[in-house]
Amino acid sequence: MQDRRRVLVAAAALVVVLVLVGRLLRQPPPASVPPPVHVARSAAPVTAKRVVVDVAGAVRRPGLYRLKEGARVADALARAGGPTGKAQLELVNLAALVADGEQVVVPRQGAVVAVAAGGGTAPTGPVHLNSATLAQLDELPGVGPVTAQKILAYRQEHGGFGSVDELDAVPGIGPARLADLRGLVAP
Repeated sequence: MQDRRRVLVAAAALVVVLVLVGRLLRQPPPASVPPPVHVARSAAPVTAKRVVVDVAGAVRRPGLYRLKEGARVADALARAGGPTGKAQLELVNLAALVADGEQVVVPRQGAVVAVAAGGGTAPTGPVHLNSATLAQLDELPGVGPVTAQKILAYRQEHGGFGSVDELDAVPGIGPARLADLRGLVAP
């Protein structure tokens, strides 16, 4: 009888061992998942750089306006309440980038424009490299239509001028021409 009990206990133990081994064999192997990557957050929030522009002329609310860096003349006009009904917008490059400290002037229809001896418009202030039209750049001394187009291409490719000194990077403008233009242009 004791032999029979031992055989039954051994058989029961063997069944338990086989069940456990069977369960282990049925479980899929653990997936190799890499540990999570933790990205450190900066303590200070990133803020967009701002520029200040003076919007004048035929706009509803002339004045100084803060805009995000990379804003266009159209954005400046929108902040100034938009053009008035007497604005002559075809003389304004709405797509031009604005630069810090720049003045955007929207001329009025029928406004008298002074004419220089060469038949061009007499400059009333510095020509802003980031918003000037091809015609305005062409009026600068020593800058013809080809060089004016190169200035526009440089402006578009590099996102505007940060300083007047960047004109030196435009093909056709060397140190002597840059010195002549320095007082006539602004970024």
